Amino acid sequence: ERAILDGEYAPGAKLNEAVLADRLGVSRGPVREAFRMLDEAGLVRTEKNRGVFVRDMPMDEALEIFDLRAAMDEWVGRRLAVSITDAQLKELKTLVADMEKAVKSQDARQYHVLNLKFHDRLVEMSGNRKLTDTYRKLIKELSLFRRQNLADSTLMRTFLNEHKQIIKAIGSGDAQAAATAMHEHVMQSRQRTIDNDRRHQIEVQVASGADQASSARAETSA
Repeated sequence: ERAILDGEYAPGAKLNEAVLADRLGVSRGPVREAFRMLDEAGLVRTEKNRGVFVRDMPMDEALEIFDLRAAMDEWVGRRLAVSITDAQLKELKTLVADMEKAVKSQDARQYHVLNLKFHDRLVEMSGNRKLTDTYRKLIKELSLFRRQNLADSTLMRTFLNEHKQIIKAIGSGDAQAAATAMHEHVMQSRQRTIDNDRRHQIEVQVASGADQASSARAETSA
């Protein structure tokens, strides 16, 4: 799971049971069980007579998860504004301070780790275990999309500022402001995912056009 979430295995990659068993120093049985659990978690897909592959989540499904996350985070923000303790608020501020250090050093990987922890702690601090379990499953499925968003140093700074606004709203005790800050943060991430996908599609089309033009020139020369 860690290897998939870290991007070691790209979407669509086939996972070889024997190779993984050897790499992990276990028999094939535990690897087979891990595949089953990863399938249930939505991180891989199992195809009969073909094997196990890392899931390549379609955009429409990712956007559905963003919508659900926005509703969940809105509730979390509203709840934390009236229930957060001084110790919890201090912990969140420390995470944001650490994220700022990662931004300054342009350490996208460290920022990604801290960002995940920050949001996970927000949800966990709400005290709703069912919501926390559901949230964590959704975040795992969204992991590859979110890392693409965070890879840009400019976007890391933008996200950091949004985190600061979330902390400010929660710390003020204003439930509506906290709910709005949490909701808007997720929806901004949703829009950035759409924008990234559009840019990728354009780049693919441009590259394809360039290849076709090159082939046409080669045929003409021949």
